[in-house]
Amino acid sequence: MQRYEKLMEAHGVKSTANRLLIARAMGAASRPLTMKELEDAIVTLDKSSIFRTLTVFREHNMVHVIEGGEGGVRYELCQSHHPDIDDDEHIHFYCERCHRTFCLYGQQLPNVVLPPHFTLTSASFLVHGICEECNS
Repeated sequence: MQRYEKLMEAHGVKSTANRLLIARAMGAASRPLTMKELEDAIVTLDKSSIFRTLTVFREHNMVHVIEGGEGGVRYELCQSHHPDIDDDEHIHFYCERCHRTFCLYGQQLPNVVLPPHFTLTSASFLVHGICEECNS
């Protein structure tokens, strides 16, 4: 639990029992989770409590929000220990067969050059295809 308390502190999020429970569930997952998957993993909390916590985590840059894939939104803990700079950016892979989303660490992020007077605030890198397990 101390790991998640430190992560919350680094992002300026007050540590509560519910927030720790949600952070622990997200940290235990090997991939980004949907709201439904979080609800299924944490049966002691209702949907609104989970949603409110995810909203706080988003406001403090403590989660990555992955949009796309099957049209839903997935969440994963941002392992950056800075509230404003995300040094945990990475590419995600969406399997079109099993509908899971995977983190691809260690891959080179594409360099996006914006036109003059454009300001980048965030980027999402989602690659679609068939995962290793589904290809077997």
